[in-house]
Amino acid sequence: MKSNEQWTSKLGFILATAGSAIGLGAIWKFPNVVATSGGGAFFLVFLLFTFGIGLPLLLAEFIIGRSTGKEAVSAYKELAPNSKWHYVGYLGMILCSVLLSFYSVVGGWIVLYSIKSITGQLLMPGADYGQLFNETVSNPWVAVFSQGLFMLITILVVVKGIKGGIEKTSRIMMPGLFILFVILIIRSLTLPGMAGGIEYFLKPDFSLLTSESVLYALGQSFFCLSVGGSSMVTYSSYLGKQEQLGKPALSVVSLNVMTSLMAGLAIFPALFALGMEPVEGPGLLFATLPAMFEQLLYGEFFIAIFLVLFLFATLTSAFSLLEIVVAAYAKGDSKKRVKGSWWIGIGIFVLGVPSALSFSGHPLLIWGDKLVFDWADFAVSNVMLPIGVFLISLFVGYRFPKERLEHEWAYIAPGWRTGLRVYLFMLRYVLPIIVLVVFVNGIL
Repeated sequence: MKSNEQWTSKLGFILATAGSAIGLGAIWKFPNVVATSGGGAFFLVFLLFTFGIGLPLLLAEFIIGRSTGKEAVSAYKELAPNSKWHYVGYLGMILCSVLLSFYSVVGGWIVLYSIKSITGQLLMPGADYGQLFNETVSNPWVAVFSQGLFMLITILVVVKGIKGGIEKTSRIMMPGLFILFVILIIRSLTLPGMAGGIEYFLKPDFSLLTSESVLYALGQSFFCLSVGGSSMVTYSSYLGKQEQLGKPALSVVSLNVMTSLMAGLAIFPALFALGMEPVEGPGLLFATLPAMFEQLLYGEFFIAIFLVLFLFATLTSAFSLLEIVVAAYAKGDSKKRVKGSWWIGIGIFVLGVPSALSFSGHPLLIWGDKLVFDWADFAVSNVMLPIGVFLISLFVGYRFPKERLEHEWAYIAPGWRTGLRVYLFMLRYVLPIIVLVVFVNGIL
């Protein structure tokens, strides 16, 4: 049975798309990079790149998906028949599968910690939270079980489709994410000595802006918006033919930037108020923050909020990663969606088991100077994503049928034909060069 699903509203599309874009990187890595790379100076550079580079790339994927109303592989086939461009869609499927395979490992850790915090078993006076984290991730049974639990939640949502699964869940999770952030920010900003954290996070210091940090801002400007993997092609394919594209794209970009800003305001004032060192990555979430919340009044309540917030951000991203693969398999058939969600989800879980076991210390899971988990991350972030962005930019710039592109542009900037010429110039000549610079920097 064919099911031509669509988002029930523009708000549902924006929330689901923003949820896809807002992942762990925006919360546990980006704020620290801002703080150590010039604060407000770096944030300004990031804003310029995000709206000047990330937004046009996001619009490119929106145009492909909404124009055809089809998932990525079929969309490229329709727009460029008898060509090899549909392999961009297959690249997106591979990219999203590999990304979800190790992303689900981190998601599993967050599920475990969320359960521990809600049941009051996480915060213990004098505990060594770094050691607790290492013991958790190095236990093979715990690591694989938690990864499987995260994938099970993801499958159960995607199997219900767009309206009953992804959109319905995102309508709860995304507002919940921002409400929880506000609660944490209020608590953080009411601590004595919190001003040092705000200064650390946002004080402009142009002397700390290096070529490396500027390149990071460039890469982050499109990585943070989930562009390059064609997941936004699939999500936009569920939009109605008359829906406007410009405002939803601006909303998604703005929500992502706001999330990164809110994460910094929730974390750094509290860290500085308690005299703790800021870090990034797993150390922040699983070691530093528990130690921080342990010192706060009602700390168990606030860390439970924080971990649930992280879980929301991780799950909404996972939905889109699984959806692009399932949609390409099901092609609108609701029965095939159910079957595909389970089999593809289980396949990605199996693919991610080596990443889950990477921290057990087994020598077979250490290749060169990296764990299997790290190699999977490198392959996605440094190789496949830049290639995907590069090809999508060239596709819309050169191969997209002119009449259809003009029709789609009417739903982005009505009456501004010069805007289309500027947009095409960027896609053809500016963005490919920028992406190549980021790609070369990422693999060297």
